[in-house]
Amino acid sequence: MPQTTYALAFCLVLLSHLVYSQQPTVASGTLNRWANFPSKFVDARHVDVWLPDGYSTKTNYAVLYMHDGQMLFDSTTTWNKQEWGVDETLGNLLAKQKIRPCLVVAVWNVPAKRFADYFPQKAISHISEPTRTKILTQQLKSTPNADNYLKFLVTELKPFIDSAYSTRTDAASTFIMGSSMGGLISAYALCQYPNVFGGAACLSIHSPLVMPDLVNDRTDADVASKFRDYLATHLPRANTRKLYFDYGDQTLDSLYKPYQTAIDALMARKGYSATHWQTRFFPGESHSEQSWRKRLAIPLAFLLGKKP
Repeated sequence: MPQTTYALAFCLVLLSHLVYSQQPTVASGTLNRWANFPSKFVDARHVDVWLPDGYSTKTNYAVLYMHDGQMLFDSTTTWNKQEWGVDETLGNLLAKQKIRPCLVVAVWNVPAKRFADYFPQKAISHISEPTRTKILTQQLKSTPNADNYLKFLVTELKPFIDSAYSTRTDAASTFIMGSSMGGLISAYALCQYPNVFGGAACLSIHSPLVMPDLVNDRTDADVASKFRDYLATHLPRANTRKLYFDYGDQTLDSLYKPYQTAIDALMARKGYSATHWQTRFFPGESHSEQSWRKRLAIPLAFLLGKKP
């Protein structure tokens, strides 16, 4: 696929993060909207909380935090008429008792700040010039803000969720998930706050880190290596936390195989076993909500599955 097509695919992904005011409708469970949730660390944004059918204060629920919350539940409110189908998938898994009781905290992005909020901040300082400045000015278009975004999740949003809902507050019951740049910030969150999150699922993780056409192939590989260097020194001790990665081979996902292979080699060197680390490859699948929806049950079962 030519690079111009990669760039077009990435621009289409950006369009998916336009904010829509209409509240999603869910096919299973109940959705609570916390509009314009305030923060001293990041711009205010909507937070939708999905509660399963039969939610009861007599039960303590595991919690899954998900990024790009406006794309998760209702295709009639999204730009591309696609959705993750989180409510349908979770409802089905819970009805079959495949996973633990859980609720979902769907954190909307702020489109103009998405890259700044999701780009692993501590990897940037190790990227050499002029690439570093190019990333800041052309991709993030702002100062890096991932550390503040995680402070928002951990010190503001999580305490609120744990006080407003009947949750299990321990790391073993707290998980984080996202796709593309949302996959990057999920892995980063697990590394930065291993005492808060017990696992992360990174679907179609944007392992090159940068947009197509931003830098040449050699520099692109160098940027990706800085993120792996960060992972090498910050990953939780092997088999104490769960990490899930996946990717397809269509549209933007067609870029990911060599980068994910390098991450997989790192995970193996760190001693992660299949009980705590999975990488899945899905031939024919693309960088889209439609593809993520098809396989969503797999990472959900990996993170939230009941112990045998």
